[in-house]
Amino acid sequence: MGYIANGGKTMIDKMKVACFSGHRKLPQDITELKANLEKTIVELIERGVVFFGNGGAVGFDVLAATTVLKLKEDYPHIRLVMVLPCPPEVQSLKWNEEQRQQYFDILEQADKIRVLSPKYTSGCMLDRNRHLVDNSGYLICYLRENSGGTFYTVKYAERQGLKILRL
Repeated sequence: MGYIANGGKTMIDKMKVACFSGHRKLPQDITELKANLEKTIVELIERGVVFFGNGGAVGFDVLAATTVLKLKEDYPHIRLVMVLPCPPEVQSLKWNEEQRQQYFDILEQADKIRVLSPKYTSGCMLDRNRHLVDNSGYLICYLRENSGGTFYTVKYAERQGLKILRL
């Protein structure tokens, strides 16, 4: 289900894959954002999306990952795929203890973890974002600024022809 044969190589149908991009800093009250995020994910599940790619960053990525994990209770067929720019211990090095704990709890529950680089590099975060976009049909985003990684990722996704769902 959701796979396409490509000359002996198996590929996932991108229209069964959604990814996330959003700011690390979220508003004080995230009630509305959480509700909109959950509603959007459920709509995609009902359209046939099975795989949800997540980059594991603090803020929106964590909110999106925990929402997918919560929805797995009602939709056990969906999968959370963590696409990390570098090893988890390195990605989370500068985070506080609460952020690290939540991150490692998510990783323990993820269906798949893919680490793109064996070490941190200056471009590994953008590489992760491009990888997520290149392997998805949808981008769910929380964009409030016209600069930074999320802005770049949304623009890149637009150029790649993804269906962009803005929260």
